[in-house]
Amino acid sequence: MLSRRCLFTAASAAGIAACLSPRTKFAMAHTIAKPARLIVGFPAGGAPDVIARLIAEHMRDYAPSVIVDNRPGAGGRIALELLKSSEADGSVIALTPIDQLALFPHIYSRLGYDPLEDFAAVTPLCSVQFLLTIGPRVPASVKTLAEFIDWCRHNREAAAYGTAGAGTHPHFIGISLARAARFEFVHVAYKGGVTAVQDVLGGHLSACISTIGTLLSNVQSGGLRALVTTAPRRSAALPDVPTFKEAGYPTLESVERFGLIVPSRTPADTIGRLHKAVHEALETDAVRAGLAKLSVEPAEALPSEFGRLIGSETRRWAEVVKDSGFKPID
Repeated sequence: MLSRRCLFTAASAAGIAACLSPRTKFAMAHTIAKPARLIVGFPAGGAPDVIARLIAEHMRDYAPSVIVDNRPGAGGRIALELLKSSEADGSVIALTPIDQLALFPHIYSRLGYDPLEDFAAVTPLCSVQFLLTIGPRVPASVKTLAEFIDWCRHNREAAAYGTAGAGTHPHFIGISLARAARFEFVHVAYKGGVTAVQDVLGGHLSACISTIGTLLSNVQSGGLRALVTTAPRRSAALPDVPTFKEAGYPTLESVERFGLIVPSRTPADTIGRLHKAVHEALETDAVRAGLAKLSVEPAEALPSEFGRLIGSETRRWAEVVKDSGFKPID
């Protein structure tokens, strides 16, 4: 009998094996009969939504159409609960940060899904860096991370940051920064990064941490000021924004990985067809150009490799959550 932790790998490996069989190679020429739905647990306009629409537009060989279905809220949990109860015929897919599979089991005392039993890994899509940005509520004289931390210490009532939800990757970036720099930094949870950005732009909130794709246009227009990137190296789109390592916090480097999953009962050969269709989309010039505009790096791996990555991230997040002192959310 397979252990629960082997389910991602075993189901995905079977899918790619089916993809390579002569019978399935013939089936690859066909699509599923009905439109597919790509669920995204974040609002329209944010980086996850833009990535989903880029991919969906170039998956015409997989289904007659692929419709992006935004289901924001609860840090993405609503979307995954919907996926769990969806048909397992390849017509319902979810684009999700790996954190929702690897991190959430450590921070929620109750989840409406079991990442290891309810879903099957299809493929990673890309990795995304985060930015810590500030807006008009913070004086224009504050230009660096060190200056912002000092400002927060002297303006404790305004020392707050918004993210796409409680227990998300950006939430833990803020927790880790506050612990490392020893200052109070209050977290404010939103239904998506876009809504947090709106409050920062409006002067209602001092800062937000979100993906570079969600923040880039407002940083480039001057509405937001980017203090630091979480990536190991500076972004080509924002070459003047330093990394956490350059700012004196090397242990805070991190990126978000996005991938596709389906209900665990989805047939292995369907997973194989979907994997092939997605990577054909990733190889198109239009998708690569679109991802580059978001400062997003494409990722390619077999379903089995994606399953192993989820396993390793699950173990890593267990240590991060333990060290942070974060108390599970009911």
